[in-house]
Amino acid sequence: MCGRYSLTSRLDALLPRLRGPLPEGLERHYAPRPLIRPGEPLLLQRLEQGRPRVDLALWGLLPGWVREPRGAARPINARSETVAEKPSFRGAWRHRRCLIPADAFFEKGFCIARQDGAPFWLGGLWERWLGPSGEQLDSCCVLTTRPNVLIAPIHGRMPVVIPEGAEALWLEAADGAGRQRLLPLLQPWDPTGWQRLPLDQPQLALPMP
Repeated sequence: MCGRYSLTSRLDALLPRLRGPLPEGLERHYAPRPLIRPGEPLLLQRLEQGRPRVDLALWGLLPGWVREPRGAARPINARSETVAEKPSFRGAWRHRRCLIPADAFFEKGFCIARQDGAPFWLGGLWERWLGPSGEQLDSCCVLTTRPNVLIAPIHGRMPVVIPEGAEALWLEAADGAGRQRLLPLLQPWDPTGWQRLPLDQPQLALPMP
């Protein structure tokens, strides 16, 4: 699973990757986040009504059909192998995929990041819950897949990483045939150019998750 990650990149390094309007106040208040936890707001790229947007959403997916959000399960991950069938995820899988910028994620006392330190995209799903009195809550989760050779020694799952150049394909709503084109993106990704470092190494200025 993916239960902790970081986004310490400067905003000017992220802006060339982001498309569409930014959340109000983001440019003034953006700050690097060395540890992002479930239940916290996170930055994401999505399409809404066919238009690209950059937004904030809570980490922990709340399906739109839930009547009472208090006490409802809010999964932080969705298994890519079953996402098309699970009631909590299948609508979002068809119509509401998102990209979550990160520059590292954490598993079992290790930090996994690109060797060049560049940010990357986690593949995710988002939902919007609307309450009877007009309340609105946007939430999301991270898709997971089987581990590659870098992650397998420490964990049985890892996050889906969407490669550069596949952003538009990932975000577009698609019919059944179109979603088949997404399946290669859900496979274990090539670990070339990635590193796995123990969190207790002194050169890592990161908090323990």
